[in-house]
This record gives sequence, structure tokens and C-alpha cells, in this order.
Amino acid sequence: MSTNYNNNDSGSRNKEKLIYPELSYLLTGICFDTHNACGRFAREKQYCDFLEEKFKGLKINYKREHNISSGNIVDFMVEEKIILEVKAKKLINQEDFYQLQRYLQSSNKRLGLLVNFRNRYLKPVRIVRIDTDARKKFFN
Repeated sequence: MSTNYNNNDSGSRNKEKLIYPELSYLLTGICFDTHNACGRFAREKQYCDFLEEKFKGLKINYKREHNISSGNIVDFMVEEKIILEVKAKKLINQEDFYQLQRYLQSSNKRLGLLVNFRNRYLKPVRIVRIDTDARKKFFN
């Protein structure tokens, strides 16, 4: 059995497929810092306040509680590229995923991050906008 460990093609292909990799990794790191600083049992507003301070400190362009064209309000629009949706609840459910997908569809953004700070171990979820007719099921 021979395996070529020098083949870096799969790693470079995965990076090419990621949408805004540097910015999304930076946001994920900021979310981990927020989770470590605030703990699991803060309120959503407290997490958002801490995230906002971090964005200001790092000079990241953002809009908080940004009203998108459909009348929905996203927690953060970062660099006019990524929607950051903050949750502080026991479980993330399917409706939370649909909500962020609706935000992506109506704002025409490609990537959203759904972060539930109530989890013991933070697991930011990357959600990519669906570009097919299947997106109709997200609009009520």
C-alpha cells in the first residue's frame, strides 16, 4: 500500500472552495474569544456588545442590527460580505438555519455564520446561500 503524502492538491482545492476564508476564520476566532470572555450563560445582547468592541478594536467594518432589504434585521453584517447571526439558546433548530438562509437570499450575500454561544463548546456553523430553485422553500 503506497500513499503519496506530498500531494497538496486536495488542501489547496478545499481552500479555493471556501468563501472568504480569511475573514470567516478571523470572525470564528473573535467568536471563540467572546465565548471565553463571557462564558456560556450571558444574554445575546452581551455577546453582541462584546463582539462589537472586538470589531472596533480590530478596525473591522461592520453594521450591527442591520436592516436588510426584506425588512429583516441581521445581528451583524461584516465587511458587507458575511452575515453573523448570534444566538444564546439551548439548541439551534432548523428554523434558525432557515432564518439565516432567508437573510442570505434577500441580501444576496454568499456566506453566513450561525453561532450559538450557549453551547459548552462553541461550534460556529458556516451557511452558504443556496442558488437553486430549492431556495423557494425558505421564503414563506
